[in-house]
Amino acid sequence: MRYRLLSIIVCPICYSKLYFDLEQKELICNVDNLAFPMRKGIPVLLKKDARSIM
Repeated sequence: MRYRLLSIIVCPICYSKLYFDLEQKELICNVDNLAFPMRKGIPVLLKKDARSIM
């Protein structure tokens, strides 16, 4: 994932910064404990597609 995109993208629920998990290829929100998937290199920032990381 490009650093510039990662620096401006935020969680769609709480608007906090997202972190990229290189191993799982997911965007992580530490505030909501959610992981947003990447599909074909595009982040899917829909709550229904996020998984809980508790």
